[in-house]
Amino acid sequence: MTFESTDSLLPPETEAPRVRLGTLVNLRWLAILGQSVTVLFASLFLDLRFELGLCALVIGTGAVANLTIEAFRPGNARLSERSAIAFLLFDLVQLTAMLFLTGGLNNPFALLFMAPVTISATALSLRATMTLGAIGIALITMLAGYHLPLRLSDGQILALPQLQLVGFWLAIVIGMVFLAGFAFRLTLETERMSNALLATQTVLAREQKLHDLGGVVAAAAHELGTPLATIKLVSAELVDELSDNAELRADAELIRSQADRCRDILRSMGRAGKSDRQMRAVPLEELIREAADPHADRGIVIHSSWSGLDGSADRMPTLNRMPEVIHGLRNLIQNAVDFAHSEIWIDGRWSDDTIILRIIDDGPGYPPEVLNRLGDPFLRSRRRKGYVGMGLGLFIAKTLLERTGATLSFANGSTVGRARPPSRGGAIAEAVWARAALEESDRAILGENVPITG
Repeated sequence: MTFESTDSLLPPETEAPRVRLGTLVNLRWLAILGQSVTVLFASLFLDLRFELGLCALVIGTGAVANLTIEAFRPGNARLSERSAIAFLLFDLVQLTAMLFLTGGLNNPFALLFMAPVTISATALSLRATMTLGAIGIALITMLAGYHLPLRLSDGQILALPQLQLVGFWLAIVIGMVFLAGFAFRLTLETERMSNALLATQTVLAREQKLHDLGGVVAAAAHELGTPLATIKLVSAELVDELSDNAELRADAELIRSQADRCRDILRSMGRAGKSDRQMRAVPLEELIREAADPHADRGIVIHSSWSGLDGSADRMPTLNRMPEVIHGLRNLIQNAVDFAHSEIWIDGRWSDDTIILRIIDDGPGYPPEVLNRLGDPFLRSRRRKGYVGMGLGLFIAKTLLERTGATLSFANGSTVGRARPPSRGGAIAEAVWARAALEESDRAILGENVPITG
């Protein structure tokens, strides 16, 4: 059986446009409205003196630019990164012109320089954000020394003391860097988590389809078992009765051999031993065997052991066959097989209240510096030559198993750091469930198969 790495389920990284034009246009309209109200309020009620006509011209330039864009491009259009940079750069220049006319860095609205850079951090690449940030810092530095003064009605110039001016400049620069870095990191982690959850849903849907297909095949094998046995019995009787007719005898033997072939095909497709309704519940050992089966022929010996934790829990639990459990455990086993030298161990323990599964390999173990981050998507710190670690696989395993009520923990054996630890000295992954969350409770007598609809 072949298996597919979970990393291949990631959506490809593309340069597709991600910025919606309508969003940027609406933000610019909001900025134009704010600038207009502020300029009018400062002129009429605060009695400040500045170049009102030139300010109106700068605000009008932004409005004309917006109207032109809306006339020639639909609001639902997506901008390329270069176009988005040009859009935000225009806003930076327009804001610089407004501040140049109204006191430069002495104007408290210089804080708005952080807005275009933060917007870039949420929607554009790191390079684009750094470019806009550098331009913004250069422009605000220029405004500290070159601007038209902001005056009161009596002609007095409003200007900050030199020390406060430097402090204000430094605060804006630090705020710009901090907010842009935070927004970029948060957006990146959100996007990664979204992609990882999409991959999780994909593998769960695939596992569910395989589970349903197995049920169909097992039901077919169960339903066809009796008619195939009848065909075989009748054909065997015909072979005996047609001993004096070689041609008809050969036909009867062919019928019997084809009935045997049908039985073998259905048995192999149905994973012999499973049957329709019985597929819904399996012993713990069978569930683990099914999860480990794709990795059984990869050159790593898989050991397993099963035991109760107390004398009152001798019977192995019978569990619901849930796709989340099977695929989650399969990813943990794959991770162990990928990094094991020669052996892995799967230990199953249970009590009246708890089920514990522990997967151990004899590989180098998890790097200690990433133990607390295991289960995050796209963690690729666990490497070996020619192989990239199972960061996404561990995330999918953790997500799926926690959905079934499991608590996952990761640890190392006692010999971490050696080139080759001895037996059971490598990585350890442990999943713990409340027994009631997994155990099959429907013990109704099996009846006639129900037709599959939908």
